[in-house]
Amino acid sequence: MSARDAILSRLRANRPAGDFPLPEVPAFAPLVGDDLVAEFTERLAKMGGRVEAAGGPADPFAPVRHRLNGAAVIASAVPELSGNRDLATVRKPGDLADVDVAVVRARFGVAETGSVLFTEGDLIVNSVAYLAQHLIVLLDPADLVVNIQAAYRRPEFGQAAYAVLHTGPSATADIEGVLIHGAQGVRSLTVLLLPRGVLPRGAQEA
Repeated sequence: MSARDAILSRLRANRPAGDFPLPEVPAFAPLVGDDLVAEFTERLAKMGGRVEAAGGPADPFAPVRHRLNGAAVIASAVPELSGNRDLATVRKPGDLADVDVAVVRARFGVAETGSVLFTEGDLIVNSVAYLAQHLIVLLDPADLVVNIQAAYRRPEFGQAAYAVLHTGPSATADIEGVLIHGAQGVRSLTVLLLPRGVLPRGAQEA
């Protein structure tokens, strides 16, 4: 038995009996307008990220094609794009340290904060969201929620083994008060507004 399994086994054995429901999440008045895409775009931009509308049916990735074309290693966790690093074959999280671009789909976005949520199922390997140089995030505009309170009511927080909210690329201003992106994680984060189930025309024909 591994140390991890031993710790989890002890926690389960010593868990107090009984039902302990989570506290109710209060509902607060939204601080954003009705246009959730515009609100999300504005707030993500303030955090150093950007939003792009998907291209046409022939190439939905046209707005980020320059980033993809300049990448030697692309790890894709989505069916809409094929990469050249198969995440399903990764044995150790650190093996993704050479990834130039990772393409993942967010489970949903939060308009009030410009955040996107990933689960372990969305990332396949959790470290890809941190070790890649650049992150391209697919987001269905229909998956935007108004604020964090609405986000916490989503089932992912109870169903997923891992859930994380990302708000823009990695950033720090601790170094002489200068804002630096990519100090501890991805250097850029681009959200591509692409509805679920939309594949490039060639992929659909295949």
